[in-house]
Amino acid sequence: MGNWVENEGLSIFVILIWLGMNVFLFVWYYRFYALRKTFFYTQKLLGIALPLARAPAACLNFNCMLILLPVCRNLLSFLRGSSALSYNHLCAVESGAIGRNPAHNKIVHTLHPVCFSSLSSSAIHTIAHLFNVEWCVDARSNNSDPYSIALSDLGDNPNETYLNFARKRFKNPEGGLYVAVTRLAGITGIVITLCLILIITSSTKTIRRSYFELFWYTHHLFVIFFIGLAIHGAERIVRGQTPQSLDKHHHEICEKRISEWGKIKECPIPQFSGNPPMTWKWIVGPMFLYLCERLVRFWRSQQKVVITKVVTHPFKTIELQMKKKGFKMEVGQYIFVKCPTVSRLEWHPFTLTSAPEEDFFSIHIRIVGDWTEGLFNACGCDKQEFQDAWKLPKIAVDGPFGTASEDVFSYEVVMLVGAGIGVTPFASILKSIWYKYCNNATNLRLKKIYFYWLCRDTHAFEWFADLLQLLETQMLERNNAGFLSYNIYLTGWDESQANHFAVHHDEEKDVITGLKQKTLYGRPNWDNEFKTIASQHPNTRIGVFLCGPEALAETLNKQCISNSESGPRGVHFIFNKENF
Repeated sequence: MGNWVENEGLSIFVILIWLGMNVFLFVWYYRFYALRKTFFYTQKLLGIALPLARAPAACLNFNCMLILLPVCRNLLSFLRGSSALSYNHLCAVESGAIGRNPAHNKIVHTLHPVCFSSLSSSAIHTIAHLFNVEWCVDARSNNSDPYSIALSDLGDNPNETYLNFARKRFKNPEGGLYVAVTRLAGITGIVITLCLILIITSSTKTIRRSYFELFWYTHHLFVIFFIGLAIHGAERIVRGQTPQSLDKHHHEICEKRISEWGKIKECPIPQFSGNPPMTWKWIVGPMFLYLCERLVRFWRSQQKVVITKVVTHPFKTIELQMKKKGFKMEVGQYIFVKCPTVSRLEWHPFTLTSAPEEDFFSIHIRIVGDWTEGLFNACGCDKQEFQDAWKLPKIAVDGPFGTASEDVFSYEVVMLVGAGIGVTPFASILKSIWYKYCNNATNLRLKKIYFYWLCRDTHAFEWFADLLQLLETQMLERNNAGFLSYNIYLTGWDESQANHFAVHHDEEKDVITGLKQKTLYGRPNWDNEFKTIASQHPNTRIGVFLCGPEALAETLNKQCISNSESGPRGVHFIFNKENF
């Protein structure tokens, strides 16, 4: 139970706070518009649709305030515990000032339901206002009850203010359509609803992975969305009785004497005014933070980046080694890369595969799409002859940005699990460890690494097998071969490959990777792995770091919870996940 709280408690707590705020805002504003004297006559005209329109609007304002925060990467990096801010490095360097890195990642990821909550709030808000428009148009065309017709006629005479925002007399459905497309609230409502639908539907995993450009361009409709949201209520079509009118016109007395309004002293004609817009107050702060974020990104992206080396690896994987003045990084971090030669607008994230100890930073790029193919060709990797450095394309880099992997050195024992291309974050970690051993580092808290790599074809990542060979040799030379235990699982092979593996099984080195540790076939028995590690490291907090698919993340998270002891001194597996 204790480990479940440690792994999942903060996520659940954040979700409960978020849900609680949404429920509170909905109930508060529903009662505000349903019971407040200011909107007594407004509700008589519009009925229950008035509070049903305004209550979800408050929830939408709250969620739109939150929705920009996860994309303010520099702000989040700073909140994670940045030890310093500099011109070139406004990213996270975990210092433990706020707590464990994964907790903050989880806070960000638990905000994803905000998008769907915004969509549902918009749907309720829109449907309720469609009824409002219908009833207002009907009242103006004398197709409603006499009471609503009388309220709608207010404002037709001098010295009167109107309650019904439909001022012209039309019949439905033409009247409703006319009001919707001629009023600012209707136009902006249509625009922001369409933007929200496109943004959310293009964010599905299928679109992101298969049509990234579509996802990227569509997501930038948020600019139009927030502009429309800020001015949506500027026309003030939701109207209520003014405070001065409330002092003179009391609905308890005058409600049933509507024919005598303005004729007797006790019931002067009520005066109405538009409800002041509130949305801008909710979103102005996040919009300002995001504007600052964009300025910082633009500033950093203009700094010169030099590609010092391009290495072509097997199976169309390239390595870019780069230098940038003042660039500082930590293990496991990532950057955004733009190549204007390929696209002037697109930025793509890549995990850094270099170590902080190196005098350059590098990324490995698998050629799997139009953008990566364009970069491959722009770097001259499709040509056989040697390419001059001055012919290499210009590159813009934004970052680095922090991830949960930065926390790896705060544990004595860690499990690193990479699936396929998800192995890249651990290249930086393992390289950094190698450099620390080369420099005889004595303050290294990390004493044991269990590394698991699950892949369908190790040949696609031969560069990583080379790194493991380097580490294996280094540990043997220093008589510390037990520091790194690695297991490579090949999850896909055919019958001919299996026969070849069987023939060479007794050789000293593995036929696939060239390592002393033989490649395993199939998938790990995670229950056995966790139980074995727990028995070898009692009374230890063990960090489990994954970069892989959701199904594997769910499996490892359950294993972390089930194999952790309840007492504070027992073994505890702390789950950390990266997305790719």
